[in-house]
Amino acid sequence: MTAETTKKLRLAFMGTPEFAVPALRALHAAGHEIAAVYSQPPRRAGRGKKLTPSPVQQVAEELGIEVRVPASLKNEEAQADFAALDLDAAVVAAYGLILPQAILDAPKMGCLNIHGSLLPRWRGAAPVQRAILAGDDETGITIMQMEAGLDTGPMLLKSKTPVIGKTAGELTDELAQTGARLMVQYLSSPEDYPPEIQDDALATYAKKITKEEARLDFSQSAIEVHRQIRAFNPAPGAFFEYDGDRYRIHSAEIVNASGKAGALVDDQMNIACGDGAIRPNLIQKAGRPKLTLPEFLNGTKIPAGTSLQ
Repeated sequence: MTAETTKKLRLAFMGTPEFAVPALRALHAAGHEIAAVYSQPPRRAGRGKKLTPSPVQQVAEELGIEVRVPASLKNEEAQADFAALDLDAAVVAAYGLILPQAILDAPKMGCLNIHGSLLPRWRGAAPVQRAILAGDDETGITIMQMEAGLDTGPMLLKSKTPVIGKTAGELTDELAQTGARLMVQYLSSPEDYPPEIQDDALATYAKKITKEEARLDFSQSAIEVHRQIRAFNPAPGAFFEYDGDRYRIHSAEIVNASGKAGALVDDQMNIACGDGAIRPNLIQKAGRPKLTLPEFLNGTKIPAGTSLQ
């Protein structure tokens, strides 16, 4: 590898949630010049609804990098400010704002995205959750060249990982580390990774997760219900309702039992599904701490035959 291929690049980093943090840290550690970090504006969070900077903004400030938090990049002033950075490339990871063509075109190498799926499968906002819900055996990271379409650009580098048994949180954390490593690898010698055009005929769309979608559907098989629980852990949290209260199931196991879908098979919280049953391992009543099943059963008695909603 020549000195030319390992030269340090002038970059912008564009990201918002924890998923993007490992990539920011890795690019900084690799010695690239990060001219500016773009992140979504601070949001009100917590009980006090205090304005809270995004995880990426917090890390950028810790590293002493200039942070920009425009509400939009569609206006000419924001685009001129971006172009004035005179970038080799912009690295994007779960930024959350649409990049207009003027932004995509400004860096010499364009904008490079860290996407949490094996494109063209699961283009869109929630690739990790959709992969789990669909029962995919594997997913991964794709480093891609961004263009105007939604995750439609040429693929540059990929890495696969198994899905089975993992929660969305666990899988997201794993993919974040992989994405950071792959982006550093790509930028070290981009000429080694020729672009591969996506086959649109194989594309699937990972639409955004809604809170209501996290309501457990016990008419499905126990396998599918178990996927719901994993896909919505940690957020928004798979839930059911009983006696006016909402309960989140954070983890569960499939058990050999049967009964009317949504009803308790016994007084040990075995819940019948359309096929099979599940037993919660970690459960949480709204406004209360998470409890193991024995802890929960010590304080809450739900009779056998009760239907959960």
